[in-house]
Amino acid sequence: MLFESAGIADILMQANRLHNAERNQPRYQVSLASSQPHRVIQGQSGLNLLADYRLADLDPGEARDTIIITGRGDNEQEERAVVDWIRLAAPYTRRLVSVCGGAMLLAQTGLLNGLHATTHWRLLDTLQTRYPEVEVQSGPLYIQDGSVWTSGGVSSGFDLTLALVEEDYGYSLARDVAQDLVMYLRRPGGQMQFSRFQLHQTTSNRVINALLHWLADNLSSDLSVEKLAQQVAMSPRNFTRVFTRETGLPPARYVAETRLAAARYQLEQSSETIEKIAVITGFGNSINLRRIFEKQLHLTPGEYRQRFHCRQMA
Repeated sequence: MLFESAGIADILMQANRLHNAERNQPRYQVSLASSQPHRVIQGQSGLNLLADYRLADLDPGEARDTIIITGRGDNEQEERAVVDWIRLAAPYTRRLVSVCGGAMLLAQTGLLNGLHATTHWRLLDTLQTRYPEVEVQSGPLYIQDGSVWTSGGVSSGFDLTLALVEEDYGYSLARDVAQDLVMYLRRPGGQMQFSRFQLHQTTSNRVINALLHWLADNLSSDLSVEKLAQQVAMSPRNFTRVFTRETGLPPARYVAETRLAAARYQLEQSSETIEKIAVITGFGNSINLRRIFEKQLHLTPGEYRQRFHCRQMA
């Protein structure tokens, strides 16, 4: 997505402009490099950017302040070329940054081993599975661990870039940049507020499949492992084994995710009170619902509704 690179460059250049008004010494000089054998960067939108360089033409041994990786590449060969270049350039670079899926390339270099990191919420499990030595964090929009910064999906790279400006220029200038661009200096909540859990999942097991549909329609019922096992005439132990194999989640976590997804849907699509939504989705009361939202999404139910509620209700 081209707006990742273009947006980051715009934020840095706006910092230069505001800084120059007083000191006339720009801090940032931004160069865009393509991992393709040409300088044309083809966007998913059909639009193109013209890079300043081809990555292959840049000397990785040259001293650099910051390298920002904004994508994963089109194929394994291209990814390997980027990974090899970053590994060579890292010792001569003050700060390494990844945006969205760029964390997958950074992880391939081994430079994330032992560090806390994040990526787009769709890639979190993949990152943790493929690179178990990375301390993957699901909630934050971005993470700094020493000289390595990683961000979540797509636009969270802008949140990270404002944090870089604050580190380099100080709070006041970063705040001014954010206000000029009509952005939050620190956006409330984390990226998990955007992740989705499918309410109506299906499996190849007919019995479990029927249970999932029943479960989605009975969220306010007792959905303990024992009760669910009774529903399908299995022992709790065997049920847990079969259910986890078929859905990929233990029963308790599946129930929790389904209830949270249902509550989010109600807040988005209905005008029911938060108290009633808490009851019908199995949280019991609004206090419990608020506690779960703040823990999982770093937002209150009211804040979530304000951000994602359907504008036109029937």
